Amino acid sequence: MSRPIKMRKVEYVPVNKYFAPCPKGNCGRLGDLEEVQLKVEELEAMRLKDIEELNQEECATRMQVSRQTFQNILDQARKKVSMALIEDRAISVGGGNYTRNICKLKCPHCGDETHVTFEESWKDCKKCGSEELVCDKKKCSIECKSS
Repeated sequence: MSRPIKMRKVEYVPVNKYFAPCPKGNCGRLGDLEEVQLKVEELEAMRLKDIEELNQEECATRMQVSRQTFQNILDQARKKVSMALIEDRAISVGGGNYTRNICKLKCPHCGDETHVTFEESWKDCKKCGSEELVCDKKKCSIECKSS
């Protein structure tokens, strides 16, 4: 059995999620375009590397993945964007395995630690059932969810 895919932290989710070629101002043929699906974490990898100009280690740290995983994500993203540009395909941004934040919660009763994504809502210990989990940043109730 393969390992589950780890959630990738992203800081930017685009408002515009669809980009299409418009040859010489003739945009009337958008309905019959083939699409390339670019995952949100792939766009984030390109943003960190190409726009913020961070090195591979800094990018991987920001996305909370290994350097190799970051490089694999970046390679896939660049391949998809290149294909879309060369083959006159539209780019649709969405999906993937990403989160806006990851909190490490600790149970004060049994000491068990768990990682919870911003989108997940459970706040009870999986080991002892306590509902008093505490974020290791000591601020999870409000600040973690907005960072």
